[in-house]
Amino acid sequence: MKIESIRLKNFKNFRDARIDNLPRFCVIVGANGSGKSTLFDVFGFIKDCLTFNVRQALQARGGFQEVMSRNVNLDESIEIELCFRMEIAGVERLVTYLLRIGLNDRKPVVRREILRYKRGRYGSPFHFIDFANGVGSAVTNEEDFDKQDDTLEREAQSVAPDALAIKGLGQFARFKAANALRQLLENWHVSDFHINLARGSKDAIGESNHLSVTGDNLQLVARNLFENDPDRFAKIVAAMQHRVPGISDVEPVLTQDGRLILRFQDQQFTDPFIDRYVSDGTIKLFAYLVLLYDPDPHPLLCVEEPENQLYPTLLWELAEEFRAYAEQGGQVLVSTHSPDFLNAIQLDEVYWLVREQGSTKILRARDDAQISAFIAEGDQMGYLWKEGFFRGTGPQ
Repeated sequence: MKIESIRLKNFKNFRDARIDNLPRFCVIVGANGSGKSTLFDVFGFIKDCLTFNVRQALQARGGFQEVMSRNVNLDESIEIELCFRMEIAGVERLVTYLLRIGLNDRKPVVRREILRYKRGRYGSPFHFIDFANGVGSAVTNEEDFDKQDDTLEREAQSVAPDALAIKGLGQFARFKAANALRQLLENWHVSDFHINLARGSKDAIGESNHLSVTGDNLQLVARNLFENDPDRFAKIVAAMQHRVPGISDVEPVLTQDGRLILRFQDQQFTDPFIDRYVSDGTIKLFAYLVLLYDPDPHPLLCVEEPENQLYPTLLWELAEEFRAYAEQGGQVLVSTHSPDFLNAIQLDEVYWLVREQGSTKILRARDDAQISAFIAEGDQMGYLWKEGFFRGTGPQ
């Protein structure tokens, strides 16, 4: 499954914006306040709508008026449209999910929710799920593509007006597109790593399959890999040896009081250091490697400003690690301000955000003739970013 495009209307500072032809590895740049975090929060917002309901997802962000773009009539709707590719009945199809949220009697409701895709090469996309204000229908024999429209089995259903139809339908494998979208939203990961939470001894019992958003279970995940996937853990240690001078080994250790710590061995010293006393950059790089070498990768991974606390020369190789992760079949979105990180990024992978009169536009580097020409002549992306060739991103 791969997200192809995102269209936003009246979602915070995205008054009317879209991002097309999204690559598997995508890097977003832009000035502070241009909307990079907001773009990532689109997936968090839909996930909260899915997990709870639309009302609670809005409340967590200050309410409908705070999520709705400024200077927009409250009778209008917030719209989010995701297009993604997935295989259905042996054929790769472009699936569109449209979510439209508005107010009815001052209460937030799902005004329209559609999941559609073409059954063949020609013709209009067919609505396999179509709901409005809690009432709608879904096709129950989704894979019967050889049938005519009037022979497909459509089942009328109802949900709460502020609930997503894919919340229930996505639980069933027979609703293939809804099921795939639900899995994407439930398993996406936005990294909000906090070094202070990742340090120190931790209880040996807890979530150990995936690194948490903040990284506070780093010791548990490392221990799980160390014991159950030693070859993969050895690759992480080898990457640390290559990238951090002096590091010769990393080992998760169970203390006598039943807690876990990370122990880093510096080849210049006999005794290892526990994670509390190693540098911020060393801890952060190890956490990124644990995240990126996950044996069950997230379908969508979002990382904000990975350059923080890392030495500039490490950023090129970190970009390569992100790209390798994406090539495993997932998708990676990264925001950055770092010229050093951008120097490792290809022309097709870069988008930038421009805020004009309170509204954000999304531009692609390869569509800018000047940037494309400079890259063709051998200039590096980071240099062009630093020198202000990304129009509209400098201080106003």
